[in-house]
Amino acid sequence: MATSKSRFLTAQWKNLVMLNYEVDPEILKPYLPAATEIDLWQGKALVSMVGFVFKETRVLGIKWPFHVNFEEVNLRFYVRHFDGKEWKRGAVFISEIVPKSMIVLIANNLYKEHYRALPMRHSITKAGPNHTQFLYEWKLKGKWNKIGATVRNSLAQIEAGSQEEFIFDHYWGYNRLTDYKTMQYQVEHIAWQIAEVKDFVFEADIEELYGKQFVPYLSVKPFSAFWANGSDIAVRIADKLLLDPILPG
Repeated sequence: MATSKSRFLTAQWKNLVMLNYEVDPEILKPYLPAATEIDLWQGKALVSMVGFVFKETRVLGIKWPFHVNFEEVNLRFYVRHFDGKEWKRGAVFISEIVPKSMIVLIANNLYKEHYRALPMRHSITKAGPNHTQFLYEWKLKGKWNKIGATVRNSLAQIEAGSQEEFIFDHYWGYNRLTDYKTMQYQVEHIAWQIAEVKDFVFEADIEELYGKQFVPYLSVKPFSAFWANGSDIAVRIADKLLLDPILPG
C-alpha cells in the first residue's frame, strides 16, 4: 500500500510467540480509539499476548547504542477503521514491556503507546530432534514472568481465510488520544511464515500488569497459540484521526 509518510523506525521482528484469548468485548471499550471498531474473528473478540525480539533497530535511520537488540512482550487487541474508501485493519496495544527506559520515553511520548521498562531476557533452546523452545521472561516484583512456546522445526505459509491470517493481517497501529482523536500509524512487513506450536507457557501477574478485569480471560487455556518467524519491518510516522463530536440539538 502506497504511503507518503516517512519511516520512523526500522527493525527486524523475530520469533513471535502469540497466545490468543477470547474476551468480553466490554473490557476492551475503554481502550478503543475513536473512529475504530473492534475487529472480530468469527464473532469473537480476541486479545493476544505476544513475545518477540527486536533486532537491528534504527530510529530515524540511526542505531542508538544499547537500543538495537532487545525483547518485547505486549498485550494487544484488533480493530478496524474505515477511511472513507477502505477498511484499515490494525492493533491497539493495551500494554507493552521492554527492557529499555529510553524506548519507553520515546514511544509513550511520540506515539502515545503504553510501554513500561522491566528487566527482560529470552532463550532459544532445542526441545528434541524436531522442536525448538522460544521463551521470553520479564521480572516484576522480584519474580520472573514468562511466555513461551515449543515449536516444530518446519515452516509453512499462512493459509488464506485462516485464524493466523486474521491475527497477522493487521498492518496499522491505533492509539486512543481522546474521545474524539486517534493516532494512526502504518506497519509494513512481508507475509510471515508460521510453524506448529506443540505446547506453550504463560505465567504472569495478570492483575498487576493489565488489571483485574483481564484475570478471568488470561488465566485460562488460550483460544489458540501461534508462532511466526518474523521479518524486517518498518513503522511509518504517525498522523491523527479526528472524529467530529455529535453535538446535541
